[in-house]
Amino acid sequence: MMMQDVWAQLGPTIAAIMFTWTMYQNYFPHELRGHIRRYTDKIVSYFYPYMHIIFHEYDTDGWFERSKAYVAIERYLSKNSCTQAKRLKANVVKDGQSLVLTMDDHEEITDEYKGEKVWWISSQQLANKQTISLWKEDDKRYFKLKFHRKNRELITNSYLKYVLDEGKAIAVRERQRKLYTNNKGESGGYRYRGWRIWSQVVFEHPSTFDTLAMDPNKKQEIMDDLQTFSKSKDYYAKIGKAWKRGYLLYGPPGTGKSSMIAAMANFLEYDIYDLELTAVKDNTELRRLLIDTTSKSIIVIEDIDCSLDLTGQREEKKKKKDEEDKEKDEKDAIVEKMKKGEAKEKSEVTLSGLLNFIDGLWSAIGGERLIVFTTNYVEKLDPALIRRGRMDKHIVLSYCCFESFKVLARNYLDVESHDHFPEIRRLLGETNMTPADIAENLMPKSSKENADTCLKRLINALEIAKEEAKLKAKEEEEEERAKAKKEKEEKEEKKKELAADAEEAKDTDGVNKNEKSESNGTKKNGDVSKD
Repeated sequence: MMMQDVWAQLGPTIAAIMFTWTMYQNYFPHELRGHIRRYTDKIVSYFYPYMHIIFHEYDTDGWFERSKAYVAIERYLSKNSCTQAKRLKANVVKDGQSLVLTMDDHEEITDEYKGEKVWWISSQQLANKQTISLWKEDDKRYFKLKFHRKNRELITNSYLKYVLDEGKAIAVRERQRKLYTNNKGESGGYRYRGWRIWSQVVFEHPSTFDTLAMDPNKKQEIMDDLQTFSKSKDYYAKIGKAWKRGYLLYGPPGTGKSSMIAAMANFLEYDIYDLELTAVKDNTELRRLLIDTTSKSIIVIEDIDCSLDLTGQREEKKKKKDEEDKEKDEKDAIVEKMKKGEAKEKSEVTLSGLLNFIDGLWSAIGGERLIVFTTNYVEKLDPALIRRGRMDKHIVLSYCCFESFKVLARNYLDVESHDHFPEIRRLLGETNMTPADIAENLMPKSSKENADTCLKRLINALEIAKEEAKLKAKEEEEEERAKAKKEKEEKEEKKKELAADAEEAKDTDGVNKNEKSESNGTKKNGDVSKD
């Protein structure tokens, strides 16, 4: 009977509350609701002992990128989610070999820090389904942190920093390293949430410093330099420089520049951003690409001498352009206009924009970043582009030496020494061959080939290369002799012409003198006759 009386009294109360809420929703203006909500929250705050902090999944001031704080918290909470949450979300990492479990929406887990208890709630704000958009609008997810108000200083000054640092450390340990390339901008520079400025794949290049064909001392020097850089955050802050470093890799084709970049990335466990300059519309888009890169990354521009017209001799190009402008006629002007119209569709990145990209104000964003240029012809690059401070370390990757060959022999044939090694050492000292060509000759072409067969093939290739080098040198020497002979003949011919011109000029002067003297004699005779 008592329960029936309670329900009999509770029914009208619930009905009254529902009626009041309906009236509030339908007839109270939004301005008045705001005032009511504000004062209601103030009243509740006097009695409610807990505080809340909201962490949204997406930042509102950027290009709709996931909040770094949200991602770090998600990683941190994954260690407690497995034991406390009833509903979990799974994400695959590490090439599909492991899972990261995080709590699903509307789940709550507890955490403890220095003896104090906090609560994390995963929630979402549903998207407005009445809004019509060409782009998919995701529900707005967020984490809510609840804690007692007496722990305010502990949470805001210490606990949050601990959570973010731990989350970042977990993300670094569990992340898949990526290889990025820039997408060609065709949207006028504006980015939507569904479109990204970088495309990515999992980075799986197997190159390491152990497999790199290079002199061991030089290799160790580069590894020490990289390791020192990765641990120098405080030092760079102390000297007032952005935490970045530039590397210039140059040498003939096939000397291992791309393999060096992959080895650097594997050594430091960095991502790689392969920047294709010809796909960048202008300097503004180049800056956007830089902003959208992460720390612990290598930004690579391969064959920079071929990417854009960024090589030296700027003054010569200016003079040449001025001369061409003077010599243009009406037809040339029409052709020039057509060329300019085509050029507008191409990249408008300038040398100045690239220099600012390397060490301008925007280059300090993110930190812990390497910038690597590669080229086959370093002499073609503008000195301003590769000076120290921009390209801090210059690394020459040249032809294969005997120490480099030993690395390749170990990698390809699993041999540390062989009877053919002395002969190969002698030939490598007498001719030039790239590590790529050496590796191709060392690679077995069938299951029947062994180390002896491959080394003999290499010796034969080196001997052929040596003979070809001799023939080429002989041809060049003959060309030089022919050129010198031709120049000598041209000089002698010029001397003869000058001598002939001088003789002709002398004869002409003699004739003129005789004519003058005859003229003077005639004049004198005329004067005598008058007298």
